[in-house]
Amino acid sequence: MNRRTLGHMALCAAAAVSLGMPLAAMAADEAPDALIKRLSAEILTTVKGDKAIQGGDIAKIIALVDSKVMPNVNFRRMTAAAVGPGWRQATPEQQKRLQEEFKVLLVRTYAGALAQVNDQTIQVKPLRAAADDKDVLVRTEIVGRGEPIQLDYRLEKTPGEGAGWKIYNLNVLGVWLVETYRGQFAQEINAKGIDGLIDTLVARNKSNAGAKG
Repeated sequence: MNRRTLGHMALCAAAAVSLGMPLAAMAADEAPDALIKRLSAEILTTVKGDKAIQGGDIAKIIALVDSKVMPNVNFRRMTAAAVGPGWRQATPEQQKRLQEEFKVLLVRTYAGALAQVNDQTIQVKPLRAAADDKDVLVRTEIVGRGEPIQLDYRLEKTPGEGAGWKIYNLNVLGVWLVETYRGQFAQEINAKGIDGLIDTLVARNKSNAGAKG
């Protein structure tokens, strides 16, 4: 995979994860494709208008993720799926650490990609789902310079108070994020256990932070 392709994947992931507005302000029955369309437009507008984010200001990006992304993502499910079978053996404290370090890993990956956002737009494809479906696939493309870039989302319907659609996986150029990390994490867990995976994530995050600085 060449550097340009990796750059496109990072840019897509940035657009995918850096989504949003709090769901509390929206109707619980908002359609999942409408949600993705609205959030994608919102984040692109935010990034294009914020020079600090374009410059990779990690503090501002983390604040953006915390306030606008996390309400729209089932991050516990995403982390558990990425860790795989080892998640069930992890203690509550280990699970908490895994979520924290996985989040930092993703945010720092997107920090560089956000700086590349310029004239891109998001096109949401027609949704193929029944009215009562609780798990759907929303397909989109990032359109700008060069070929359109595939970006698909898996969302689940959250029941009860505060109900709405939550993102739990995404597909960039035919590669599902959770499955990609699952393979990497499984190797670490097999070799070093859950604590070993946590240590590896901590070390990778420190290395990324140093490279950024």
